[in-house]
Formats: sequence, structure tokens, C-alpha cells
Amino acid sequence: MVTLHHHPLCPQSRFVRLFLGEYGINPQLVEERPFERKQEFLLLDPAGETPVLVEENGTVVPGPGVIAEYFDETRGLALGKHRLLPEDPAGRIEVRRLLNWFVRKFYSEVSSWLVTEKVYKRFMSRDQGGGAPDMALIRAARANIHYHLRYIGYLTAKRKWLAGDHLTYADLAAAAHISVADFLGDVPWEEDETAKLWYARVKSRPAFRPLLADRVPGIAPATVYADLDF
Repeated sequence: MVTLHHHPLCPQSRFVRLFLGEYGINPQLVEERPFERKQEFLLLDPAGETPVLVEENGTVVPGPGVIAEYFDETRGLALGKHRLLPEDPAGRIEVRRLLNWFVRKFYSEVSSWLVTEKVYKRFMSRDQGGGAPDMALIRAARANIHYHLRYIGYLTAKRKWLAGDHLTYADLAAAAHISVADFLGDVPWEEDETAKLWYARVKSRPAFRPLLADRVPGIAPATVYADLDF
């Protein structure tokens, strides 16, 4: 059994949980609060960031992109035509481009600010940077998410999925990051109907069900969060 060190509302961790579900893998989940910088977690990965995956044989794989590439290399062929990283070079480039867009650009412009300000700060001490949320950062995240949704809508208006005709890592990364904003009630679904329909398709997949059951003490999810027909 693989072990995944994660946080329930860490979007990078959610991406890994989603593709593990697509691989049919139910990991043992170990919740981490990265800001606590526990020694045992830092020994796994000195960066101290979620997610970190540990194989049964002790192999440690840190970070969303590295874990995704590792699973494609070690288990991708078993998925056949449902492989999450295409075999052709052009297809792989496009998936990697979009994966980078969401795990880096969307994260830095939207989900990182929302999670830090609205979730992590609730559990952080003053010394760790806790306290009242910075509303300027929350407003910036809420403004930035509009053009990300429009970009998703632009892509899925021309393609069946974000990167082409098949579900890939790109879709799961995008959906993972949006799911956090959706949990917190910060997705303007009226922005783009095509993006909304794409998200509804990903949200309806069996691999998504565990994420819809996630809860964090003291934070109630938005009313539409677990609704498949929102």
C-alpha cells in the first residue's frame, strides 16, 4: 500500500489523490500541516510541502509533478488507452504544459492564497504567521480565478477534455485546484458555462467521491460543493 502525506484542502495533494483514484489505488492518508514543520515529515522531504508519497518499499516521491511522472513511468502502461499521460510526444507536451499551468500558475495566483488565508491561518500560531486573513490576497485570488475559468472554457469548447480527446493529468490537476476554491465558495460559476460543464464531468467520476466527503474542523463547505448537479 502507498502512503500519501497530504492535507485535505491542499490542492496539490488533491490532484495526487484524484489520479491515484483513476489508477484504482486507495492510499493510506496521513494528514500533515506543513506549517508545523514536523521533523519526521521534513525527514521525508526537506522542502516540507505536501504532497509526499511513500511506496511500500520505502521509496519517497515528493511533489505533485514528480509523483505524476513517477506513476506514469511505473504504472502508466497498465491503463492502456486510459493512460493519463499520452504516448505521443506532442500530446505529452500539451499535458505537461497544462499540468504546469495549474500546479504552478493557478496555485500561485488563486488556490495558495485561498487555502493559506482562509484555512491554514486558522490553525497557525502567531509565530507561524497565523491570524486574521489578508483580505487583499483573497480578493486577488477571487479576481484571478475569472480568467482561469475562461481559459478552461476556451480549451473545452474546442476539445473533449483540456488537453485533447482523453482525460489526462491536466484535467485532474485543474479540477483539484478548482475543487478547493469550490469548497470555500470562491468559484464564480456564472463566468463560463463550458468550464462549469467540464468540471461537472470530472466531479462525477468515482475518483472524485473521496474529495467530496472531505471536511475540515470549523469550516463548512459551500452548499454546491458536493452537488453533482449544481
